[in-house]
Amino acid sequence: MALSSFSFLCFPLSFILLLLPSSSSPPNLPILFFDEAYTHLFGDDNLLVLKDGKSVHLHLDERTGAGFVSQDLYLHGFFSASIKLPADYSAGVVVAFYMSNGDMFENNHDEIDFEFLGNIRGKEWRVQTNFYGNGSTNVGREERYGLWFDPAEDFHQYSILWTDSVIIFYVDEVPIREVKRTASMGGEFPSKPMTLYATIWDGSGWATNGGKYKVNYKYAPYVAQFSKFVLHGCTVDPIDLHFSKCDDLTQNSEATIPNDITTAKTRKMESFRRKHMTYSYCYDRLRYKIPPAECVIVPQEAERLRKFDPVTFGKGRRHHHRGKHHHSSQADQLANAGAIRSTSWKSLKLR
Repeated sequence: MALSSFSFLCFPLSFILLLLPSSSSPPNLPILFFDEAYTHLFGDDNLLVLKDGKSVHLHLDERTGAGFVSQDLYLHGFFSASIKLPADYSAGVVVAFYMSNGDMFENNHDEIDFEFLGNIRGKEWRVQTNFYGNGSTNVGREERYGLWFDPAEDFHQYSILWTDSVIIFYVDEVPIREVKRTASMGGEFPSKPMTLYATIWDGSGWATNGGKYKVNYKYAPYVAQFSKFVLHGCTVDPIDLHFSKCDDLTQNSEATIPNDITTAKTRKMESFRRKHMTYSYCYDRLRYKIPPAECVIVPQEAERLRKFDPVTFGKGRRHHHRGKHHHSSQADQLANAGAIRSTSWKSLKLR
C-alpha cells in the first residue's frame, strides 16, 4: 500500500492525548484493564491474568512461551506498559513489547520493537530497539543498550510514541532513542496500521552471545510481568483501513504535548546514549559498507562503541543470523519451534 494511503486517517497529532511519562507511569493517561485492551495470543495457561485485572504474567517453560495482542489496530499514538523481567539466569530468553502488522502485510510489514535479551547469571539484560517499514527487513536499524537499573528487580515503564514523522522510545521518563523520518528512508519508515504485542519465547539460537548461551529450563518457568497498560491513539477498522477513530481530548489542553522532545529531555537522552548504548547499526561495517543514508557518523561515538562489539566494526566473523516468524493462527506451533515474534531477521552477535 502506498505510503500516503493512510495520511488522512487521523486528526493532527497535537489533537491526540500523547502525554509522556513524567514518573514511572503516565499519570494522566488511563490505565486499562487487560481484557478491555488485549487478548490472549498463545501459550494456553502460560498467560495468567491476575485478580486485579490490570496485571499479566507471561511464562516460558519447556512446553511453550506466551503472548498477548491488542484488540485494536492503531495508526500512530502512545503505547506503554510497565514490565518486570525474569530474574537470575535468563540467557536465551527474549521478552518483546512491540508493534507489527505482519499478519496483514506479510510481504511489506511494518514494525516497531522493544526487545529484552536475557543473559547469564551476573550479566545484565540487554535492551534492543528496532523498526521496519514496508518489509525493509534487509536494512535492520537495531540499537542495543544496557540500563541504569536491574530490570528484573522492579517494574519500569517502557513506551513507544509513534507519529507520521517521528518514533521515540522511552524507558520511564527518559527518551532513549528518537527516529526522525527522513526523505532518504522512503517507505522504510513505519506508515501502516499496527497492533501491539507482548511475548516471551526461547531465542536460544541468537539472543545471548550469538547463541553461545541457551535457555536452561532447570530455572523455568521464566516469568515476565506486565501492568499499567496504555494504548492511546488512532484506532483503525481492520476491515476498512480507511476508517479510523482518534482519541480527541483537546478539551484538556494540559494533556496534549508537541510530538518532539524538549531541550531538557534531549539532554537526558544524549546522556543515556553516551553512558548506556553499546551497539548502533550506523557503525556496523560488516552489515553496511556504506551506512544507511539517515545515519550521522560521529567519530567519538564510533570509537566508544567499538570496544563493546568489535565484530560490528569489521573485525572477526560475521554475525549469526536468526529469523523469527509470528502469525497468530499458527502461534502455538511456532512457539514450540522457538520462532514467535516477527518476520524480522536478527543479525546481531550479543555478548
